[in-house]
Amino acid sequence: MRRILPMGNAGEMIVQPIQSDEYRVLSDMVGELLNEIMDKIHVQAFHFNQAETEARAKDLVSRGKYWVFMAKEAVSGELVGFVSLYESYALYAEGAYGTMPELYVRPQWRSRNIGEAMLMEVKKFAASKAWKRLEVTTPPLPEFDRTLKFYQFHGFEIAGGRKLKLDIGV
Repeated sequence: MRRILPMGNAGEMIVQPIQSDEYRVLSDMVGELLNEIMDKIHVQAFHFNQAETEARAKDLVSRGKYWVFMAKEAVSGELVGFVSLYESYALYAEGAYGTMPELYVRPQWRSRNIGEAMLMEVKKFAASKAWKRLEVTTPPLPEFDRTLKFYQFHGFEIAGGRKLKLDIGV
């Protein structure tokens, strides 16, 4: 599933499943995303390790538990963003659905419809998996209003609640 999309001033963008030589850049972008979030919320909420993140991504994708789509500028081959998905289950969702834990576009590539292009691929992928819905969480903070508006513009609705976590010391 590879798609080349004209992106106006961004040139042509390729959105496709992650390739074997892209995991290092993926893990770098995960670190960029987490640092950006922590800078905005002023809390050390994540403990990022590049090598562990790279190994984890390879393992999860290879076992079919996680899917990653990369956005790449067609001419230069520069990787500019990614989106990840996994399958979830809930009675309220009437079975299987997709959860999108990460969508990231590098700052210098934002506002060029790259996030939209990745969402188009995600929606097609979700339909191919017969998922009834997609879910994404954004922090309920003013610093993430632009992110919230992006998802709402693309059809996502606020479903209520807040994302909470409990670290299990294993």
